[in-house]
Amino acid sequence: MTKTLGWDVGGAHLKAALCEGGEIVKVWQEPTPIWRGLDHLSSALDSILAKSGPVERHAVTMTGELADIFPHRQAGVEALAGILSARLGETLRFHAGDRGFVDAGGVPEHWSRIASANWHATASLVAARMEEALLIDMGSTTTDIVPVRDGAVTFAGFTDAERLGAGELVYQGYTRTALMAVASHVPNEGRVTPIMAEFFATMADVQRILGVLDEADDQHPTADGQPKTAEASRARLARMIGRDAFDAPPGTLERTAEAFAEAQIRRVHDAALLVASRGMLGGNAPVVVAGAGRPVLRRLAARLDRGVVDFADIIECRSALRDDVGRAAPAVALAILGAEA
Repeated sequence: MTKTLGWDVGGAHLKAALCEGGEIVKVWQEPTPIWRGLDHLSSALDSILAKSGPVERHAVTMTGELADIFPHRQAGVEALAGILSARLGETLRFHAGDRGFVDAGGVPEHWSRIASANWHATASLVAARMEEALLIDMGSTTTDIVPVRDGAVTFAGFTDAERLGAGELVYQGYTRTALMAVASHVPNEGRVTPIMAEFFATMADVQRILGVLDEADDQHPTADGQPKTAEASRARLARMIGRDAFDAPPGTLERTAEAFAEAQIRRVHDAALLVASRGMLGGNAPVVVAGAGRPVLRRLAARLDRGVVDFADIIECRSALRDDVGRAAPAVALAILGAEA
């Protein structure tokens, strides 16, 4: 039985999924702050390969080329491809979006299609299994919005620049997004309060205060380096509105957290409406939710008046793996697509 490892090489996380006989049997996620050094990627590769055992095939997608350790995206793609090729061997193939899979020799020619194409990997699998859907994947840092129509991935933009303008890429994530990038002001005690443009807190603090955060989704240090507790998150959030947690009236910080959560879902909602305004989807097309932010996306689907399909619903896996499969959708998709290629 052929074993295939699908890899999603991000700038903040390395995710991998193992496919055997069409079933996803294992998923891994390791923090990899590539901007701090490529040794983080090497360590994460070591960790996952030690657990996966021998495999026959490897399939890779990436967004890590955006890390500012590289002078530009082409250099990032080629550097990461070199590291991965040396570690994973000759059976490695790179997902080049609508160009399909290419080997290491094809990276220089197709680097622009390999760069930040993990959304296309996920959408390709959704398109192979559903005739019509709106895929929305909210990860730790960004949200992808991709229509599927007539069993094909339908996009207005492919590069990050094109996708940002089309509403298909939104820089809003479930945990890592700094609150100063979510809203410029929030309601507070009956007044509109401008927030401080400082890296004091992130959406992980908001989710933690609201009691909806699975700590497995928050693998990076906090803004102030202090613990990942509700009390510490309240202190970080209070700084965003010029306060200390100890002098905030009861309920104030919880309402502030709710305001940031609402501001974020509105931004993604606006982008989804922009994408849907192209008129390519019927009213019955469901939202396929993926990524760590699936709880947010289920609420968004209700606002869009569409049904919900969890990405794990279209994947053969044990029930205990469903959450991990949802978090690592591009890696899962590539493990399956790579096995079938």
